Amino acid sequence: MLCARFVLLAGLLAIPSALHAAEHERLVLLPEKFTLSDAEARERILVERQHDGQFVGQVTEGVEFSSSNPKVVVVEDGIARPVGNGTATITAKAGDRQATAEITVVGLDKPFRWSFRNHVESVMAKAGCSTGPCHGAQAGKGGFKISLLGYDPEGDYQVITRQARGRRIVPSDPGRSLVLTKPTSMLPHKGGTRFKPDSLEYRVLSEWIAADTPAPQANDTRIVRIEILPEATVLEPGDNQQLVVRAHFTDGHTEDVTRWARYTSTNESVAQVGDTGGVKIVGHGEGAITAWYLSKVVIATVTAPYKQKVDPKIFASAPRRNFIDEQVLDKLEALNIPPSPECNDHEFIRRATLDTIGMLPTADEAAAFAADRSPDKRDRLIESLLARPEFVDFWTYQWADLLLVNSEKLKSRAAEGGDPRSTQMWAYYSWIRRHVEADTPWDVMVRELVTARGHTLENGAANFFVLHKDPLDLAETTTVAFLGMSINCARCHNHPLEKWTNNQYYAMANLYARVRTKQSPGDGAIIFAATDGDLVQPLTGKPQPPTPLDGAVMPIDSPADRREHLAAWLTAPENPYFARSITNRVWANYLGVGLVEMVDDMRLTNPASNEKLLTAAANYLVEHKFDLKSLMRTVLQSHTYQRSSKPLPANAQDRRFYSRYYPKRLMAEVMLDAVSQVTGKPTDFPGYPTGWRALQLPDSMVVSYFLQAFGRPERDVTCECERSSEPSMVQVLHISNGNTLNTKLQAKGNVIDRWLDAKTPPEKIVDEAYLSALSRQPTERERREMASIIAAASDAERRLVLEDMLWGLLSSKEFLFNH
Repeated sequence: MLCARFVLLAGLLAIPSALHAAEHERLVLLPEKFTLSDAEARERILVERQHDGQFVGQVTEGVEFSSSNPKVVVVEDGIARPVGNGTATITAKAGDRQATAEITVVGLDKPFRWSFRNHVESVMAKAGCSTGPCHGAQAGKGGFKISLLGYDPEGDYQVITRQARGRRIVPSDPGRSLVLTKPTSMLPHKGGTRFKPDSLEYRVLSEWIAADTPAPQANDTRIVRIEILPEATVLEPGDNQQLVVRAHFTDGHTEDVTRWARYTSTNESVAQVGDTGGVKIVGHGEGAITAWYLSKVVIATVTAPYKQKVDPKIFASAPRRNFIDEQVLDKLEALNIPPSPECNDHEFIRRATLDTIGMLPTADEAAAFAADRSPDKRDRLIESLLARPEFVDFWTYQWADLLLVNSEKLKSRAAEGGDPRSTQMWAYYSWIRRHVEADTPWDVMVRELVTARGHTLENGAANFFVLHKDPLDLAETTTVAFLGMSINCARCHNHPLEKWTNNQYYAMANLYARVRTKQSPGDGAIIFAATDGDLVQPLTGKPQPPTPLDGAVMPIDSPADRREHLAAWLTAPENPYFARSITNRVWANYLGVGLVEMVDDMRLTNPASNEKLLTAAANYLVEHKFDLKSLMRTVLQSHTYQRSSKPLPANAQDRRFYSRYYPKRLMAEVMLDAVSQVTGKPTDFPGYPTGWRALQLPDSMVVSYFLQAFGRPERDVTCECERSSEPSMVQVLHISNGNTLNTKLQAKGNVIDRWLDAKTPPEKIVDEAYLSALSRQPTERERREMASIIAAASDAERRLVLEDMLWGLLSSKEFLFNH
């Protein structure tokens, strides 16, 4: 009846391979225009086929290059080399087609020397010397420690040239230097051979040493950004594509750094990449290739459409309610993946109700919805769900997970005789609940949280600073919770998977350096902002000017509350990280798989499966003033959300492009509440009123074996990884013979007692059971066979039969999954 829970792939635009025919293409040289700025400058030239603006394959065979002025530039093996200052045109011919590139050569009349900051550090990073497993490790290797991937050039220079009595460098005889004899294995080296004596890497290091090891200078040209060519390609399995990485520097010059960049593939089932940027397409789908150089990161997307034939009429006739459908269908058409048809009414009411309020529809609600013939009934259901009080319960619980409402870290026991809700934990939870109930825009809610001050019992948001007292923890939690990205790797060094530097990390954390806490005379604490105090960066021994990531610098001597500056940047409409993060969280709740997975891993090197859709959805949220209900309504109304979960033969391989709804196991709290709802026996939670649902609990530390077994998060750290939906034998055994189901099925006064006391006919019992648990009528066979078993049972046996019937429904995948 259901598919297994699905896993992930990736996606981007593509065109049918039939369009690769030569007569529909033109040749393009990449880069089309560039400058060679010194005698050592080289530029790899790619000959690419292009169709309708898309690159559809590299031409490597039968290509002839020529230069309009060989005294300026020549091309050898596809690489441009400068000869003299001036300009020239490079022409590449392949058959009867040709393409040109414009080249300028400058600086050949000036002396050249290798830069420690930009060249020596690059060589050592690419050779693996400054990576984590080698000398870039926290403790280094063999007494030799340099910064991870060269994030500290000044420190590395001192270590290489001055440490160990300077024996790593021999300026009078560079070939005797340990930095050359070790990596070439001329002397024993546990790291093995990293490069050869006749390599460019060896020449860079030896010539730098021979030039008397010039040190990094404050006025060195610095890297600004890197680009990768081609940025997006549409290929087929078996194709090969060389990538080119180009670095842009502060003085305006560019360098081809393809040789020294590091590469990884985000989806090796689609594309694999070698050490020098050569990509091989091995399967259908989409992948991304990440390139790192110095402190910069860039990605290229590669797409290999599925081979199956899909009638274009399927996409042309597919219903499109809003921009979500437009973007999803464009992606599916590009990948040759047909969409599944619309789900039926019982699937929709169950799905939408669970995803929006965390509850099952009642039997009466499910039956009435199925009987309703109004064309707008789905829209009316959506509006009713968004307005229900259970919506507040569900989304308060979601944000309590995100913001770590936890009685182990916040005081939750009132003084003797006091109101049990007059505690820090309750104040924090109540603050969240008030904002959900009031439909407070997300930016307003977050701004209030980040700038909270005052008594923690009076202003619940101030408890955010009780949970996170350290500026470093505050910075890391803020970025994960509200930007969907982790910067914690940059605490010790430049982030190895992102663009964030060690300096940026401490500049961000310094925005929280003046938050202070003092105990109040009674319960709780008082949060306020001091007018002085800074966080010292360990590397420099000095504070970094307080600066949000990619934001404007705040004067370090300003007495203003730095959190106001942070909040203004954080929640600004033009801050792409903020809107994208919450949009992705909402999307993942409804579609089961985030546009970026995991939802708190929205780094550049983990691209969205549909970047245009994520951008459009984030822009929609900004345009609607961060009204989350508006975004939810748009998702619920889309035909993308309303598709069947049943795969077609042609979209069964899709795991991430939303050709269908992906079934997902109910979260622990929703599952427990659903079991209670169907059996008519609420769960008793210690210390809380009878009848409270799991989704109404403010605290994640309430004792519940069921919730623990099914993956409830402990709210210890802000990370989606805390909640688990992975199956386990413990879960299987608990569903099979654990206390939760059996106790509720056997409890007095439950739904079975009601049926028996009312002498409900067997057919009606079966109908109500199926509608309550599965939101659908039983099939004729299910009704007939189950009703006959109930009718044949004696009075003494009937209760056991009904218990078994409900147990069978509640242990089925159809019940345990939303689909």
